[in-house]
Amino acid sequence: MTLLAVVLAFSLLSHPLSLLVLLGLLAAWLFFYLFRPSDQPLVIFGRAFSDRETLAALVVLTLFVVFLTSIGSLLISAILIGVAIVCLHGAFRVPEDLFLDDQEPGNSGFISFLGNAATSAAVAAAPAVASRV
Repeated sequence: MTLLAVVLAFSLLSHPLSLLVLLGLLAAWLFFYLFRPSDQPLVIFGRAFSDRETLAALVVLTLFVVFLTSIGSLLISAILIGVAIVCLHGAFRVPEDLFLDDQEPGNSGFISFLGNAATSAAVAAAPAVASRV
């Protein structure tokens, strides 16, 4: 997900007009639909628009911006490049060193003091448990 987000961000930053258009579309959704009080209709040039009409206009505007401009192809190509990078990473990743064997201690790392405390507590409790049995 991080690689996809980085590729998408790089693609949008390399095309600033597309980024501005998407930010304008986001601002329209926020201003006209999400942050508007639901009890008051939207009034533009003296005409009141209902919630359904506002939603329909924003959906049509979004479809126009995404599919009928170059922004849609930019977003789709960036997502496909990101997916290709993720697939290449998955294909060439060698997962040999991901898991520890049972013989290797797992207490080397940043929070190793927790592992040491747990193992020393278990070792200390083992003779007491064995003597009760």
